[in-house]
Amino acid sequence: MGVIDKLMSSLSGGLEKEFEARFTSAWKQATAITNNFYKYDVYALPQFKEVLLWPEEKKIELAFYVVKKVNLYGSSNDSWSYHIKKDQLYKVTQSFFTNLFPKYLKLSDEQLTALLELIRSEKSYFAFFNFRTLLDFLKLINFKEGNLSYPPTHLDLLRSIYNALAQLDEPYEQKRIIKLKTKMEAVFFQIDHGEDAIVPVQFMGKDEFSAYANTSIEALKPEDKKIWYNLIGKAQKASGSKPSKKYLDETKVIFKELGADKFKKIINDWFDFLISLKETTTEHTNTYQNQTYTYHTIEYLNPLNMEAIKGFVWMCSHFHDSETIHNIANLAERCYRKIPGKGPAAAAIGNACLFALYKSKGLDGIGQLSRLKLRIKQNNTQTIIENYLVEAAKEQGVTLHEIEDLAMDDHGLVKGVKEIAVDDFKARIKITGVGKSELCWIKPDGNVQVTVPAMVKDKYAAKLKKIKETQKQIDQNTTAQRDRIDRMFRANRKWNMANFKTYYMDHGLMSFLTEKIIWVFKHNGNSESAIRLNDQWVNSESQVVNMDEHSEISLWHPALDTVARIKKWRDFLNANKLQQPLKQAYREVYLITEAEFKTKTYSNRMASHILKQHQFVTLAKGRNWTSRLLGGWDGGDEDIAELKIPEYNLKAQFWVQSVNADDQMNDTGIWNYVSTDQIRFVNLETNDLIDLVDIPPMPFSEVLRDVDLFVGVASVGNDPTWRDSGDIPAYRDYWTSYSFGDLTEVAKNRKEILAGLIPRLKISKVAEIKDKFLVVKGKLRTYKIHIGSTNILMEPNDQYLCIVPDRSQKNHTDNLYIPFEGDSGLSVILSKAFLLAEDDKITDTTITSQIKIH
Repeated sequence: MGVIDKLMSSLSGGLEKEFEARFTSAWKQATAITNNFYKYDVYALPQFKEVLLWPEEKKIELAFYVVKKVNLYGSSNDSWSYHIKKDQLYKVTQSFFTNLFPKYLKLSDEQLTALLELIRSEKSYFAFFNFRTLLDFLKLINFKEGNLSYPPTHLDLLRSIYNALAQLDEPYEQKRIIKLKTKMEAVFFQIDHGEDAIVPVQFMGKDEFSAYANTSIEALKPEDKKIWYNLIGKAQKASGSKPSKKYLDETKVIFKELGADKFKKIINDWFDFLISLKETTTEHTNTYQNQTYTYHTIEYLNPLNMEAIKGFVWMCSHFHDSETIHNIANLAERCYRKIPGKGPAAAAIGNACLFALYKSKGLDGIGQLSRLKLRIKQNNTQTIIENYLVEAAKEQGVTLHEIEDLAMDDHGLVKGVKEIAVDDFKARIKITGVGKSELCWIKPDGNVQVTVPAMVKDKYAAKLKKIKETQKQIDQNTTAQRDRIDRMFRANRKWNMANFKTYYMDHGLMSFLTEKIIWVFKHNGNSESAIRLNDQWVNSESQVVNMDEHSEISLWHPALDTVARIKKWRDFLNANKLQQPLKQAYREVYLITEAEFKTKTYSNRMASHILKQHQFVTLAKGRNWTSRLLGGWDGGDEDIAELKIPEYNLKAQFWVQSVNADDQMNDTGIWNYVSTDQIRFVNLETNDLIDLVDIPPMPFSEVLRDVDLFVGVASVGNDPTWRDSGDIPAYRDYWTSYSFGDLTEVAKNRKEILAGLIPRLKISKVAEIKDKFLVVKGKLRTYKIHIGSTNILMEPNDQYLCIVPDRSQKNHTDNLYIPFEGDSGLSVILSKAFLLAEDDKITDTTITSQIKIH
């Protein structure tokens, strides 16, 4: 009688019922201890302690029982409650089996062979795989890499199990299945090719990156391939949120053997591929209880590859060259880009990028972290970046703001211009605006040409690519630094003259922004606001200010100056045609009102608005507020968006509530709209409410300006199609009152600019400002464009005209002087005005059908 027959005979003799009763009793004991059947201590169960005392033969019988009766606990037609019991029994059985091997149970070769044959005959490969990873089972039977004396019978059976694993279609277990297959493949490879054969180690996940990266490795010389196999093997074991010192030291030794330049060349090529890689959508079908379900999954990278890529990013923390640093920063941005219904595409890789930037030598990595702080919106990622910046500042013995000053890259610019020699030509990069620059070529004779010389394309393609990449980095950084300065209005920053000259005035990139901003120069209690004009610092009356006579510099803020001085600065900008990179002279000012004196601790100034929730949360995070999406779950009806202002020991709060009406919720259970409520200020340390009258003017104004921005952009009143695209009937009055109501501070500034613009435009004879509207007299009708919402009413009966802005149309402010950059609403108003001034030439039927007078 064979081993299996003998064991099965024992089971049929009564042991089967005993085992079943034991597992049921153990399950009851487990439920009394915990509800978490994924993590519990099996050694706490009396039933398991008893099994440990059993004779060896009975333990072996228990093991065969588990394999033979793996589907013991019911069928798919059982009730839901029985399914839960079945799953929990399964987990208990698994824990018994796992913890018996190999410490408490030893099998002979004959018994091992019998167990493997039983697994194969019962086709319980996946069930067995669930009980104990095959890797652990290989350890159990002393089957190790390079052990070429493994019994042929066992090897044949294991190959059968490997083939069965390859056929499994279990989407949620693919990661473990592939790992096991790869481990077995390595062993089989050495058995087939000899003990000295180099086992190929490749990226395991089935995705576009694997195909690309594995191909690049296989094209290398054999000696380089061996090193890369070693590196990939190390990277695949990268676990945790940060690498150990041992991991960094060991991998450094390996890639130094290869050569740092060779390593970086391939790594940066992989990073470029990942940065441009798009998500793939896969359709799946499942059948359950005779019902077929179809669903789609969106994937950026196979999870197996994410671990390995994370490991390679960690390795790059040893480098600080500009190409690697820039690629790591761009990869972080790509990995935090959200996949609908899933979240960031690859947060683990993104976090690894942040670590590598923080740990890299020099300050270029810190500069990229500073830029990413303004680009990435997730609250937890913002916290990670902030912590790294704080740590870097401590290491340098400076403040958080100062470390960001130190880390600003000037890219080799001199007063916003960089020249790069390419043979007899010179490439000239010149900053022309925020996020904008021009690249031209200086010929040997000194003349300028805009197109790239043919000689450069042919002979210096790699250098040309690097020049264009440098231009892209410059554009990114002018935008990032403009946004950083804009946040400083709430930070009460002060510089001494030496630092101001070094990091702002004489800085190759920052000087472009610095010279267009108004600064306050102070000395011995005296102060003077000034801006750079014709290589001199001048005040609002064009008088020269000697900056060297002053010891402290800060940003000028209109909330801290008089109305007369604000007007002088606006007149000065207009007279000299100076365009500021951000709103400063025309910055909206919010001072405490009589109503807020009465409410004392809160402001209702921005209350009772209806906002598009996703747009609001995105805007809030973009201004460094913490905010979360509200949805149909417990606690998903209200939120407090918060902004920390540590320089004043303050935290601002903006309360919002879900608009739970007419099932206005998206497919993922998120409310479409929120309503706004109070604005409050609390002590950052004690969380005590602070009276509004005690809030300094600058943070008070900046907080209300932020909230006004959220309302001004995200309000449904700004959407011309809202009434016709599934609005909420109960809130139609709000849409009308907001769309054509009183102007906000933003709109008041816009009105002032329009007043100066309209007389200089070709529509000046048919357009004028009346109260809160830009009125345009067309050939067919007269139109009133609201200066706040940009929505339109038509005379004589104030009929609403719906025009959806076409983003592809010409921006009518491009060639106009505007005293600051970045008012998209102004462009929309002018576009509508130019269109309606010639309404007889409009061919779009969605517009002409509305204009027609019946």
